[in-house]
Amino acid sequence: MFTSFQNCEPKEIAPGFTARFIHTELQTHALVTIKKGAVLPEHFHVHEQISQVLEGEFELTVEGKTKRCKKGDIAIISSNSKHSGKALTPCIIFDVFTPVREDYR
Repeated sequence: MFTSFQNCEPKEIAPGFTARFIHTELQTHALVTIKKGAVLPEHFHVHEQISQVLEGEFELTVEGKTKRCKKGDIAIISSNSKHSGKALTPCIIFDVFTPVREDYR
């Protein structure tokens, strides 16, 4: 099977965060476009998450540790880890969640 994020309908997942999703049997992949200044409130979920900054700068806090993530940086967020963030510039982030994010279907 072949597809593209461009074929996926965008969904606002938080103010300033718009995502397009591709779901497999075991994972959810998300391409997230974020407006400058948008804030992701602290939260946690059962899903393991890997996030890669494709464009921009994003300040990410995971379990109380903060890093200014730039293009190419990757964060690995363990299941049930508290995390939050803020877009310092307009950003594009690629996320992979395991298991599937049923709430994003």
